[in-house]
Amino acid sequence: MAAIKQQSFNEEAWSASILELIRRASTILPDDVLSALRDAGANAEVPRAATILASLCRNADIARANSTPLCQDTGTLTFWVETPYDFPRSKLRRAIHAAVAEATRRGYLRQNTILPVDGASVADNVADGAPTIHFEESEEVEFVRFSLLLKGGGCENMSTQYSLPDATIGAARDLQGVRTCVLHAVWRAQGMGCAPGILGVCIGGDRAEGYARAKRQLLRPLDDSSPDQVLAEMERRLLAEANTLEIGPMGLGGKTTLLGVKLCGSARLPASFFVTVAYSCWACRRATMVIDVETGLEKEVRR
Repeated sequence: MAAIKQQSFNEEAWSASILELIRRASTILPDDVLSALRDAGANAEVPRAATILASLCRNADIARANSTPLCQDTGTLTFWVETPYDFPRSKLRRAIHAAVAEATRRGYLRQNTILPVDGASVADNVADGAPTIHFEESEEVEFVRFSLLLKGGGCENMSTQYSLPDATIGAARDLQGVRTCVLHAVWRAQGMGCAPGILGVCIGGDRAEGYARAKRQLLRPLDDSSPDQVLAEMERRLLAEANTLEIGPMGLGGKTTLLGVKLCGSARLPASFFVTVAYSCWACRRATMVIDVETGLEKEVRR
């Protein structure tokens, strides 16, 4: 399998393509999410819920028209990057950093990165751990696929992890216990994290892998289902049950507490049984871009 020639890497072109990916993720709400909000607003029985949902849709329309962020908290940037074998990842990392800095300068991103020790703000959002980049190898040799998630701090604060059994909520080490954990996480969040939310859930794994896999579920479109039929049925059931809790948009009541629930499983040790919930706000800012390995230019976009 031929590797891309190191000298052919055009960092300026790659940075420009990644900058456009960031702009779309920050300013354009995915069509499936916007459609779900519109449908929920049209069918809302609680007047306050209808008003909130209509406001969210108007906000999304304005943000798209003006290329302005959907939310003032432009969130943590997490990239999943699928590359051919032997691809020059160090150069690609520099291109990502340059794109993040330029996106910040243009206002697609807020100055949103704080250093952990002295609390200093990082002007260009590039620091140790920011942005987060997960590289993966792919069998494809002609393109690199980027997936980007922008996750705000308010909804990130509502993400949580359970260790089963959990006597405090009556959750045993089984799928019924998983169900109890997920519904407890929704009830605990109430309207915090800017409901209506979308949940990514990982069953199993270790603590770190559980959070990583749960967050990745937020890249899935709302209308898909888990390939595992047991998990697919659980997704449908949990979404329906969560929406009977009457928490509603921003916690002010109504039947639209969640827009989606996405489950996955990860192998675990006998001693550990974690259930990890990644909570996303209504502004589930995700975008995917496919970039040609030779030119650094976009080939295809799927939102």
